[in-house]
Amino acid sequence: MVSLIVAGEVGFWVVLALGLAARYLLKWRRVGAALLLLLPAVDLAVLVATVADLRAGATADWTHGLAASYVGFTVVFGHRLVTRADAHAAHRLAGGPKPPRAPRYGRPRAAHEWTVAGLTTLACAITVALIAAIQWLVDAPARTAGLDPWYPRMALVAGINLAIAASYTLFPKRPKA
Repeated sequence: MVSLIVAGEVGFWVVLALGLAARYLLKWRRVGAALLLLLPAVDLAVLVATVADLRAGATADWTHGLAASYVGFTVVFGHRLVTRADAHAAHRLAGGPKPPRAPRYGRPRAAHEWTVAGLTTLACAITVALIAAIQWLVDAPARTAGLDPWYPRMALVAGINLAIAASYTLFPKRPKA
């Protein structure tokens, strides 16, 4: 399973790089867009392989939970990552404007951190829903019990991110004098 997740991650970056190269280096806009539209297929392949592995009789372990987490986080953050990578490629390869940086100080930074915390919470919720769906689809509680630790793990991840956002609200970062 670990090799499948690594292959999925590598596949994601390879498809992203090919899509951006087709779009900006080769000037094949439609081919580039088509390649970028394939990115969700990589996530779907990881998820389908996870369910197939468990339905074939494997006992769930941390790698199956990691696969669900990978999919949950790329569903939420994938579009944002692709948009950012596209903006950087447009800037470096096609003379486009420099992409804006995240705010660094004060309320704008706190608002940015709350956005990231909200997205992280959504990614954790999707991960939990995927794990529950996997457990339901496999319908073998004894073999899928290894996924149960992922529920509090996702709560911890979301909680840490919410604490970080709260810290930027209560103790805003200020520019150095």
